[in-house]
Amino acid sequence: MRKLIALFMLAGIMFVPVFANAQEAEADSAAQEEMAPVVEEPAASSTIVDDEIVAEEQSFHQVVKEKFIEGDPLYMTPVLICLILGLAVALERIITLNLSTTNTKKLLAKVEDALSSGGVEAAKDVTKGTKGPVASIFTQGLMRYSEGIEMVEKSIIAYGSVEMGRLEKGLVWISLFISLAPMLGFMGTVIGMIGAFDSIEAAGDISPSLVAGGIKIALLTTVAGLIVAIILQLFYNYCVAKIDSLVNDMEDASITLVDILVKHKLTGK
Repeated sequence: MRKLIALFMLAGIMFVPVFANAQEAEADSAAQEEMAPVVEEPAASSTIVDDEIVAEEQSFHQVVKEKFIEGDPLYMTPVLICLILGLAVALERIITLNLSTTNTKKLLAKVEDALSSGGVEAAKDVTKGTKGPVASIFTQGLMRYSEGIEMVEKSIIAYGSVEMGRLEKGLVWISLFISLAPMLGFMGTVIGMIGAFDSIEAAGDISPSLVAGGIKIALLTTVAGLIVAIILQLFYNYCVAKIDSLVNDMEDASITLVDILVKHKLTGK
């Protein structure tokens, strides 16, 4: 529950400035349009030079805000929300997965030294004091050592499945936003195209500028949805690759732990 609240707080912190900047840009453009009749028109050459200077001074952030407004905030906002929430979940997963990474070789060496010097209880103290799924699996296996090697293996396999489920927690939400963002973009495009054809019908004539402007605005939502899906897909693939690496480490380390227990003849039966 606390993680969910933190994600929503992070989403709100990231979303409010973007939406506020978009509104400010829209208000500025409206104010400039109102001031336009008062300002005297400069010479043609001077206008060209000024346009070039303004184009050079436009930053990436300003361009994004302009495209956001042109694509209609009503349809671009849901796509933006998908990006913010998807990134929040992805970053939380990346941090958690990296914190779950354990140096298995070092841990196995400590466990073997503890078994040699203090027995199973000393080894359990080592695993309990180490963070990560590999150490948790070791702890479960050592707790069942007295019941025989078969029970140790079953305990390791069963708890390994539990740890794998914990590692994959949250990936379904990233996958949802990857699928949802393009759908929302396509929906905005279809609605925008309907609006463009309504304008053509109301005008009673096909104006190239009217059609091109409507199609441009409609397609911006599709582009935004695809960009969001691509960004989140990269994070999703990284998380999947990290989980696969952790699972392989758990499997290899578990086999080595069983071999160590057999070597020290600490399997009870």
